Amino acid sequence: MSTEVETPAAGAAGEGPGGPGTRRVDAAQYGLAAVLLVVGAYTVVDAATLEVGFADPVGPRIFPFVIGAGLVVTSVLLAVATARGSRPEPEAGEDVDVTTPADWRTVLKLVGVILLTIATVTWLGWALAGAILFAGAAWALGSRTVVRDVLVGLVLAVGSWYGFVVGLGIPLTPGVLDGIL
Repeated sequence: MSTEVETPAAGAAGEGPGGPGTRRVDAAQYGLAAVLLVVGAYTVVDAATLEVGFADPVGPRIFPFVIGAGLVVTSVLLAVATARGSRPEPEAGEDVDVTTPADWRTVLKLVGVILLTIATVTWLGWALAGAILFAGAAWALGSRTVVRDVLVGLVLAVGSWYGFVVGLGIPLTPGVLDGIL
C-alpha cells in the first residue's frame, strides 16, 4: 500500500520508481502509527481512571501508564521515520515449502492434549495437569524421550505453580496434591 508523492529532487537516495524527484511513501506505516497512537492514548486515559488505595505508592496505574506512553512514543517515532523516507526492509522469505500440506495429525494431537488439560486441571490440579500439558505438547511435536519430557513437565508445572501461588499470591488449584504442595 504505497503511493508516489512528488518531492523535490534530493539525489539518488530519495528517488522512487517514478524517476528523479519522486519518493515512495509507505502509507501503511502511517496507519500503524495511528493505531499505536490510539491504543497508547486509550491505555493512558484508561489508566488514569483506576482507583488506587493510599497505602500503595506505586499502585496499579504505573504499568498501563508506562505501556501507553511507550506506544505513544513509538507511534511518533514511526511517523517521523516514515516522513523522513524510512521504509521497512522487505522480508527475504522463509524456508517453507508451501506445496506441503498441513500436518493435521500433529494439530489434532495438540488439540487433544489441550482438551485433556482443560478436563483434568480441576481434579488433578495445575501441577499435574500442567506436567501433562508440557509433556503431551512435546510428544505431539515429535519428542520421543517420554521420561525426560515428563520430568521437565513436572519441574515446569510445579515451578510455575509455586511462582503463581507463593510469588504472585494468585491461588491455583493443587488438586490431588492438596497438602503436599
